[in-house]
Amino acid sequence: MKTLVVCSGGLDSISLAYKVAAERTLTALLSFDYGQRHRKEVDFAALCAKKLGVRHDIIDISGVGRALGGSALTDDVAVPDGHYAEETMKITVVPNRNAIMLSIAFGIAAARGDEAVAAAMHGGDHFIYPDCRPDFVTAFAAMEEKSLGEDASVALYTPFVHISKADIVTEGAHHNTPFIETWSCYKGGEQHCGRCGTCVERREAFHLARIPDPTAYADPDFWKGVV
Repeated sequence: MKTLVVCSGGLDSISLAYKVAAERTLTALLSFDYGQRHRKEVDFAALCAKKLGVRHDIIDISGVGRALGGSALTDDVAVPDGHYAEETMKITVVPNRNAIMLSIAFGIAAARGDEAVAAAMHGGDHFIYPDCRPDFVTAFAAMEEKSLGEDASVALYTPFVHISKADIVTEGAHHNTPFIETWSCYKGGEQHCGRCGTCVERREAFHLARIPDPTAYADPDFWKGVV
């Protein structure tokens, strides 16, 4: 099945890209500039596309991102430290982000003749992000079926939506995902900070999966005190 992967450059979406490349026909990676705090992870998406030998498109929706203010990912708001599941992490929500990006991805997929759009939302995101939950996935797929009508048939492929980050690490390792070539940290420094929610979640996931974490963290042991 010809599949377009929405790829941020993070561990989840790059693991998904390698899974799709192994099990389906990967046609391209699609990234978004939505005015996020840093674009470092997009460079990793570009590297992934090069490694897998597919097209990489970056869609500029930064104007939309500026209108969705108030998030630590798009505004001058401090990124909180701590465990990803804590209430404080809700400051990283960008309203309707996945719905906006997936709508664009479906339009592109339909125009190019792709049969599916793949996205990497996972079970660990459900607490914080409404547009990562299974009911959103089901509703969005139904909406796109009505939106495209008989002009195109594009499925939404979300194989990680019911599994944990640790399960994604296991799956990624199975498909030889180069984890060192992924970026998770919300702060975008020279190396992963080790303290923000995504760094803590990443470090914990490798620990639970019992797979060596190749990531260099500025604070490599912070996660132990918050999980």
